[in-house]
Amino acid sequence: MKDFMLEAIRQAKKGLKLGEVPVGAVIVKDNEIISSCHNLKETVGIVTAHAEMLAIQNASEILSNWRLTGCSMYVTLEPCPMCAGAILQCRINKLYIGTFDPTMGACGSVVNILQNRRLNRWVDIQWMYNEQCSEMLEKFFKSRR
Repeated sequence: MKDFMLEAIRQAKKGLKLGEVPVGAVIVKDNEIISSCHNLKETVGIVTAHAEMLAIQNASEILSNWRLTGCSMYVTLEPCPMCAGAILQCRINKLYIGTFDPTMGACGSVVNILQNRRLNRWVDIQWMYNEQCSEMLEKFFKSRR
């Protein structure tokens, strides 16, 4: 598990070098990474170019299926509502989160889309509370102020 989060952190650092919010996402199936991405929203100018969305798109292309049943995602920052909705829709089973997002988090800190009994899916969420994830984001936002 830690190795997969370390890859997500490596992806976040790639985004950071581009001036992106440092978020990385990795999708794993059968204990192997099948997709890894970082934010590209600023780079490509498209609001949906979040690390999670790009990782889902890439994994779907690799598996030739929009259903990512049996897959897990590792992400450095708690997904926003858009990304949480995509995680729910593509049927990822388990989500590992590096740190919470107190302003847009949709996996338990502000709202919880992935574990809402009113919806027809449920994603197992594992909070990893990785200091490296938190510190990278804190430094990034302090430098922007």
